[in-house]
Amino acid sequence: MAALSEKEAEAYLDARPRYPIDWFKKIAARTQDHKFAWDVGTGNGQAAIGLVEHYENVVATDINEAQLQRAIKHSRISYHHTPTTISEDEMVDLLGGENSVDLIVAAQAVHFFDLNVFYNVAKRVLRKEGGLIAVWVYNDIIISHEIDPIMKRLVDSTLPFRTPIMNLAFDGYKTLTFPFETIGMGSEGKPITLDIPHKLSLKGFIGFLRSWQPAMKAKEKGVELINEDLITKFEEAWGDETQVKDVFYKAHMIVGKIPEEKFESDQVLSNKGRLLLETEVGRNQKRPQPSDEGDRQSKKQNTSEDDACKDKPSSVFSTHYRF
Repeated sequence: MAALSEKEAEAYLDARPRYPIDWFKKIAARTQDHKFAWDVGTGNGQAAIGLVEHYENVVATDINEAQLQRAIKHSRISYHHTPTTISEDEMVDLLGGENSVDLIVAAQAVHFFDLNVFYNVAKRVLRKEGGLIAVWVYNDIIISHEIDPIMKRLVDSTLPFRTPIMNLAFDGYKTLTFPFETIGMGSEGKPITLDIPHKLSLKGFIGFLRSWQPAMKAKEKGVELINEDLITKFEEAWGDETQVKDVFYKAHMIVGKIPEEKFESDQVLSNKGRLLLETEVGRNQKRPQPSDEGDRQSKKQNTSEDDACKDKPSSVFSTHYRF
């Protein structure tokens, strides 16, 4: 995420929903160990505070210092500012080294990352056995019949200002590269869809819009999408300005693990074994029935061959490798 001003970060904190406790419970139940979790792109720590209920220690990182200053404090959550200049090796060291993390979570964040760098680090630090990576994004908000059409027009007006990474979020991660093996909770191209309930005031909603990345991008280009006319329309549609509404954010999630991979030699050996088996079966099917004299000669020959083979080591074996 681009750096927010202190005022924008405060509004963002008020409007950002709390992720359902059930999400963390279900994901944590699928990891083998519960010693260490990494919340990458933590923002104000919304995901970190959910993770710490299930993991002994949580490292939460972000490039945005204004967000980290407002992060939810906890004795077992360690917050770290990680500037874009940090190297992959430095990031791996910060996270305890390779094969050390039980769960990686990127909540409302992965579309802002350099995916090649992030996935390289993730594959290095994630436990090969029993480790998981979960990414999710919310890209729509459902408030009321009066407000939703106005919001829809605003969303449509952001199209000329969206960047490719913003479109990843607007697409609900359907076009996100995700080089991990599915565990049945979404997969590359097929995220699962979930609801996030939240209570939102009019002030919080307007603050959310002003700190919304597409609106900020438009403002950088000299276009104020969240103008006074639009705010007036939202205020009229909201009704009582003191009313706190029950809203739903539409979320999309993918959870995966390090894929198991076989080396090419495994496939060659497997194919060779099938070929030998098929050849032997074919030979047996085509072999004519011997006469009594031929049978005796065959048995004698086979006995000699068996004796000769007893001292030979087996030349066919298989080794299974894991990534």
